[in-house]
Amino acid sequence: MQRPLQQWVYRRAIGIGYRMVDCRLEGRAPPLSLRIANRIAYLVAFRNIRRMIGLDRCRIAFTGAAPIAPELIRWYLALGIDMHEVYGQTENCGVATMMPADKIKLGSVGTAVPWGEVALSPAGEILIKGDFLFMGYLNQPEKTAETIDSRGWLHTGDVGTIDNEGFVRITDRMKDIIITSGGKNITPSEIENQLKFSPYISDAVVIGDKRPYLTCLVMIDQENVEKFAQDHDIPFTNYASLCRAREIQDLIGREIEHVNGNFARVETIKRFYLIERQLTPEDEELTPTMKLKRGFVNKRYAAEIEAMYRERAVA
Repeated sequence: MQRPLQQWVYRRAIGIGYRMVDCRLEGRAPPLSLRIANRIAYLVAFRNIRRMIGLDRCRIAFTGAAPIAPELIRWYLALGIDMHEVYGQTENCGVATMMPADKIKLGSVGTAVPWGEVALSPAGEILIKGDFLFMGYLNQPEKTAETIDSRGWLHTGDVGTIDNEGFVRITDRMKDIIITSGGKNITPSEIENQLKFSPYISDAVVIGDKRPYLTCLVMIDQENVEKFAQDHDIPFTNYASLCRAREIQDLIGREIEHVNGNFARVETIKRFYLIERQLTPEDEELTPTMKLKRGFVNKRYAAEIEAMYRERAVA
């Protein structure tokens, strides 16, 4: 009986927290009744949740290095934790952009810090300038000249946009841009990041350079997919058989179709392949942080990729 009550209290409290967040994102002052309700929500729920995740004394938090789901930031804000996205590189000694405290735009990494500048190249590459840039790579003058141009701009290698208020949004890496056989430029990491927000997808690599349409290699989230299989009485004997199960193929297919709905038709994934090997950081396909290496998996799974395009052509 206690657990259903706790769940009910959490749902009511987080709903109040989200309403407070909506006011903040829209630049509106929350009404007194909502502020009082939020204080009660903090006392009966948020305080304990923050203590459980070790952030009961946290006043402000920052996230960077990898994309984060906007909904997750909303959740932290609802708990009363100021979670801000930041962006920077080793070559600029840390932070180049930061989300301002008085205006939050989810999906962006904020605006340029006071001690630096941010701009876009004609190709859409994010450029950084300021006294916080490094002097160069040790004994590598050619590489240094490639990274910092004659006007003092650091070429980050990231593709992005800057809106009329100066908020920076990162869409991809320059080297990862896909150009389809039809000449369409596509930023795969934007699609991949949305796929990885699914609880059933651990990682994904979008394929399509010089191809007529996009396909995808998917690494499932083993724990969540196994639980789904157990909850739905789906038989499997090992990791490979789990990936091959028709119900699991359909599950991942639905997740991909959900993401496809957020993109133009030319940017949608037409076919996918589930990697059937259970990968660890020791495997060459993965980085130490368990991310698929784009170039390596393109070579390792070349036969599976070609099969996806042959099957589509026959269909």
